[in-house]
Amino acid sequence: MNQTPYKYDAILVMSFGGPEGPEDVMPFLDNVLRGKNVPDERKQEVAHHYLDFGGKSPLNAQNRELVTSLQRELKDHGIDLPVYWGNRNWHPMIADTLRQMRDAGVKTFLTFTTSAFSCYSGCRQYREDIMKAQELLGDDAPAFDKIRTFFNHPDFIEVNRIRLEEALAGIPEDRRPHVHVAFTAHSIPMAKADKSPYVDQLTEACRLTAEAASIERWKLVYQSRSGPPHQPWLEPDICDHIETLQHEGVRELMIHPIGFISDHMEVIYDLDTEARELCNRIGMTMVRAKTAGSHPIFIRMVRDLIEERLFDRPDRRTVGRLPAKHDVCPENCCLSGRGQDMIVESGSCWNAFAFPVSPQSP
Repeated sequence: MNQTPYKYDAILVMSFGGPEGPEDVMPFLDNVLRGKNVPDERKQEVAHHYLDFGGKSPLNAQNRELVTSLQRELKDHGIDLPVYWGNRNWHPMIADTLRQMRDAGVKTFLTFTTSAFSCYSGCRQYREDIMKAQELLGDDAPAFDKIRTFFNHPDFIEVNRIRLEEALAGIPEDRRPHVHVAFTAHSIPMAKADKSPYVDQLTEACRLTAEAASIERWKLVYQSRSGPPHQPWLEPDICDHIETLQHEGVRELMIHPIGFISDHMEVIYDLDTEARELCNRIGMTMVRAKTAGSHPIFIRMVRDLIEERLFDRPDRRTVGRLPAKHDVCPENCCLSGRGQDMIVESGSCWNAFAFPVSPQSP
């Protein structure tokens, strides 16, 4: 690779990864659970979530689309940098991608991770996984910087507004004034939430999106709660919230998974399957808004975040009450999230396994 005129030689899109077929499901889960104390019967239960949908997570295909769209966006704006893709738990694995980058002459790269909000599994763990891959490669491994979380970037809010209004169009006009919007994100233990900006960031993103879409009736709720029953987690759960709405006489519900950026398996299972089945059973109309995905405005946002670091731009575009998240994480940032059985499938902290695990060493 010829030396680029930029401070970085490449861009890395990094995500969680997912199985591409039934034969991949168990090896994929083995990767996810390596070193974690999760009983085999629980692993089999989670495997069926994938196998019920053909054994293929939609996440990899969505990330391929994101990478292709980002490559085109950068090229269209005169930025000639290769875009690589690596996953934490399935091919292309981050260690293999880093080796490919090194062999192509990449010395320094900038990484975009598919998570808008700050928590250990959604931010710091991605950095740690890259550092582990660097250790495997040795002294000639490429160096990296990570793009900031983007929960309050104006384009992130704009694309979520668009997704809300797209979904609203699916409800008869005379019923739209009665719609209640439930924004969902992954639940995490209260002990961890109290020590992180996760809830504050989510609340701000929901408020900004609701105001932009002129939505008055909304609430931030959570999905995918796991862990021991005695351990308090962020509430209310989306299904509990639906039952509360029923008692309040609400009949029109829109669910927007703002805590995720892809319509991946967790969104499909928790919302399109379980929540929808509950709504059908109690006679509540449910519409689910899409996530940001590869919407052109979202891709524009990624380019803008890349340009911040690529050209050392002093401005950090944000909206709302909270400042831009830092570019370089403090040494103790997100450490409070360690030791949990949390994993990430593109966009938030995902705990799919209802058993605690042994803490990881630093």
